[in-house]
Formats: sequence, structure tokens, C-alpha cells
Amino acid sequence: LVRVREGPKVPRIQEAGVVTMAASVKTVTTTVTVGGQTTTTTTTTTTTAEAAQVGPASSRQPEVYLLDYGGGNVRSVINAIKAAGCTSLKLIESVEDFDKAEKIIFPGVGAFGFCMSRLEKLGYIEPLRQYVLSGKPFFGVCIGMQCLFEQSEEAPGVKGLGIVPGMVRRFQVEDRGLAVPEMGWNGVNVRKHSVIVKPGTKQRYYFVHSYIAPPTAENADWVLTTTDYGEEFISSVQKGNVLATQFHPEKSGEAGVDVYRRFIFSDSMTPPPEECAGVTINPSPAPTALAPRVIACLDVRSNDDGDLVVTKGDQYDVREKSDNRGVRNLGKPVSLAEQYYKDGADEVTFLNITSFRNSPLKDQPMLDVLRSASERVFVPLTIGGGIRDFTDSDGAVRSALDVASAYFRSGADKVSIGSDAVLIAEEFIKTGVKTGTSSIETISEAYGAQAVVISVDPRKVYVQSPSDVKHHTFATKTAGPNGEKFCWYQCTIKGGRETRDLGAYELARACEALGAGEILLNSIDKDGTNSGFDIEFVADIKSGVSIPVIASSGAGSAQHFVDVFSQTNVDAALAAGIFHRREVPVQEVKKVLAAAGIAVR
Repeated sequence: LVRVREGPKVPRIQEAGVVTMAASVKTVTTTVTVGGQTTTTTTTTTTTAEAAQVGPASSRQPEVYLLDYGGGNVRSVINAIKAAGCTSLKLIESVEDFDKAEKIIFPGVGAFGFCMSRLEKLGYIEPLRQYVLSGKPFFGVCIGMQCLFEQSEEAPGVKGLGIVPGMVRRFQVEDRGLAVPEMGWNGVNVRKHSVIVKPGTKQRYYFVHSYIAPPTAENADWVLTTTDYGEEFISSVQKGNVLATQFHPEKSGEAGVDVYRRFIFSDSMTPPPEECAGVTINPSPAPTALAPRVIACLDVRSNDDGDLVVTKGDQYDVREKSDNRGVRNLGKPVSLAEQYYKDGADEVTFLNITSFRNSPLKDQPMLDVLRSASERVFVPLTIGGGIRDFTDSDGAVRSALDVASAYFRSGADKVSIGSDAVLIAEEFIKTGVKTGTSSIETISEAYGAQAVVISVDPRKVYVQSPSDVKHHTFATKTAGPNGEKFCWYQCTIKGGRETRDLGAYELARACEALGAGEILLNSIDKDGTNSGFDIEFVADIKSGVSIPVIASSGAGSAQHFVDVFSQTNVDAALAAGIFHRREVPVQEVKKVLAAAGIAVR
């Protein structure tokens, strides 16, 4: 509980380096010292001609400071800033650093109240407010933008910095069939000239939030862009050299890295008049639309030689059918993740499928995979496996929050909870009591609901009548072996080896009530069949929750993605084997979706 109140401990990071830049290729070599251990990393990215034109450019490296209050995946922000070409990056460690900083970047995730309380405890509220009011370059991200406003409904009575007029409030879209939080890639409508984003841009950026700042007459002079998700909201603000975005640039691919680049290397965020001449801004643009996500999943485990490999099973059996029965090896985790990012995957998920056997905190190779992937992959990274309370081999008791914090510090944006979620939901359904101590509740409180994904591994069970079982059932289009017309989906744990007396529908609803932000819906029956997603199952679960749902298991063609997106209102679809074996590349899925009229990034 103390950890939840105080937030996860973040290692001190000192950075220095050398940068060489060309018109289209940028290589950044950076020395990073964490807890006394020094490592050197090199990041190479290719930029478009548009990205290379950052407006009035600075010829030197400015002193950029990062304000880290102890919440979220700061490593991803640092990696994106490095990829943007910045090598002079320091952490704010005292009130005096506000006077030293030439530019400040303030990223945030989680809750408004937690963020403001941390700033208050650190003694940073007034120095930060005075820095922003001074007009010096400032960049707030997500909660870093919301804190600029006066207040938020998320934390009644807690004051924001009061710099931008207005109240932050929760989305009011559930009655329109939209999931909250908004999670995924959406566009922006530019409302004024800026070097940060140009009028008419077609770029999409990554959003994940439940609360919004509505545009009003009082804050109109601050609004840089608006975005639509059932209702219009402010997606970025800018006045002078003060900038803030609701979206996450560090998770928005090269478009997001370019936003950091423009902020860091522009002497002014207001373009000169000659650049604005003849460029019109549409006062009544068409609403933007959230694109459903295409997610690449990598099941990671050690093979019989002890090497970490990406594998894929058929109904959860990952061993070859040949006599030697070795673990199926489909490639190296980081290389595949980077390839999927380049191919256009909207998110990448790592599932550590043997972590339940060991201590996740001692699984150094998996933590190294995350660190390396976050240096190369600038879309959201999810990690699953071993997110639970446990006693380590040395007798030390470790909490699920400890495990999640280690993953977040290593570069993860979300954690996926599997078996532990089933056991937690069983107890919650039995007692109706939220203890506040479960892995779902503690991680959600510390990092926000959007950081907690529930991975469901169910089997289809046929019944003659809904009255035959106590579980939620629905009429199925595919009759059972004895002509049964109804079914329910039974939860399993331990990689599908143990069944539980709990339905997937009840599990999803219970986990949402406990604070989870997303459901990853697998199907043991469909796994590895390439026969398409279980659409009626996906639709049933989606109808029972208001948080985003990811369809998984069964994808065998690009058309299967079209089917699940067009026949359900699911938020994302995930595949593994067809991507690993290059049977259906990610680009082909995006091409077929676009041809079917479905929005894509």
C-alpha cells in the first residue's frame, strides 16, 4: 500500500552522448548510467523529408530536462527523445533544476490526483507553474497536459496548475457503444499554425485516456488540435513555447518521434509569417476517427538449450510434431518485434509463457528483451507472464506491483495478467469485496487502468439449455457434438492445463469492476487453427464490458481481420503465427482493411 501511494521507484538516469545527423538518417550514441551500471546504446532511425524540416532550427543541443514524478514508462520517453537526436537530457532532481533547464518535458500516465500529490510532495508545483508561466519551452504529455488545467473530475477538490482555463472530465460516450478508455490511433484537426504539427496532416497518434479537456470559449486561444471520439476534445494545446499533447508521442511511431524532434530543435514553436502565407486552416473539419488496432503477439520462452525464442503453439502445444519434440523456434524476440514495428503493427505484445515456473524478477533475459525492444519500437509494448504475488527462491515476498514495476522500468507500457486474474475474480465474485490488495487493483491504482490487461484463456463448453449451468451462456451458430445450441466459455489457468468453475463473461466483468483497462480474449479451441476469430464469442464479451477488447486466436488471413472488425465493435485484433511465418504480413492486413473501408494507421 505504501508503494501504491508513493509510486514505483524510478532509477536515476544520467545521459551523455554524441550525435551525427544527415538529412534522412540519424544515429545517436548514448551512454546511460543506471544505479552505477553503465551501458552504451546506439539508435539509428530513418526520417522522412517532412520530418527533417523542423522549422526554425537550433544549431546546438539545448539543455533538456525530464520531469519524472514516479509514474509510468519513462524509459520509452527517454528512448524516443534519444531517437529524436537529443543527447543532452537530464532528470529534474531538485527545485534548482527548474532554473537550469532550457526546455522541460513532463510525461505522465495514470491518475490526475496521484500526479498532483507527487508533485506537491516533491515541492515541484510552484516551481513548475512559474517555469511554464515564464514562457520557456515546456512539453507536457497526457497527464502532463491535463495538469495544466484548473481541475479534473477524476480527483475532486485537487487543483491543477491552473494555467489553461477549463475542467478535465470523463468521456461521456459509453451510451454510444464506445469503450473507455479511448485506446489506439486517432487523427488530429489542426486549429492554428505551429511548427509542431502542420494543417491538413494525415498523421495518426496514439491515445490512451479516460478523461478529456473539452474545448471552450475560455481556452480557445490555447487549442492547437482537436480530436473526436464520440465527442470533440482537445488533443493538444500550444501558446508561445508552451506545448502539451493528450496523445503519447513516444508511442506514436516516427510521427511521434518527429513531434519531440520539432520541440527540441526549434527555437520557436510559432512559425514565421511567411511559412503561414497561403496555408488555410479549415474551421469546420470532418471528425477524426479511431482506427482499430492490429497487434503482433510474440509468445516467448526458453528452448531446450536455454535460449529465449519466439514460439507458437497449436491449441497451446508449442513443441514440434517431429520425434525430437523440440520447442518450435520462430525467431529472436527483439528482431521480430522491430520488424513488426517497421511493418506497421500498432502494438507489440510479449507473452512470457513459462514465467509462472520462475521468478519474473530474476528473469534477466526477458527484462533485457524489453529494454532492447523499447529502444527500437515506438509503439505500445505489452508484457504478460508471472504478474502475481510470490515468494522468491531467497524467501523474500514479492508483490505483483513489484513485478509490474520492473517490467515498466524496463520499457513496458502495459502488463497482461492471466491466471492470477482468474483467482482474483473468483474471490471477488464470491465475496463482492474489493480488497485493494489484488494485483489488478494495486497496479491499476499506481499506473492507471490502461496499464492492466486481462488475458483470458477459455474453452468452449456446449450445453442443451442455459438452465443447465450457472454461467452466462448464449445461443451459438455452431451446434455442439450432440446438437447443443447453447454454450459458455470456461476459464483456465496455468497455460490452459487447469480448468476453473468460472465463465469468461463473468471474469471480464469482474476484472473491469476491479480496475482493469482492457481484455485480451483468447480461445484455446481456435488457437493455431487459422480458421478465423471466434466472432460470436468476441461479440458476446464485448457486449458485457465497457473497456476495450482485443480479439485473439484463429487468424489465418487478412480477411479474418476484416470479418472481426466489421461484424463486431471489437477494439483490436491480435495474431502471432501468421505474422511469424510471413504467411500474412502486417502490411497485407492493413492493405485489405483499408480496401474494405476500415480505418487504419
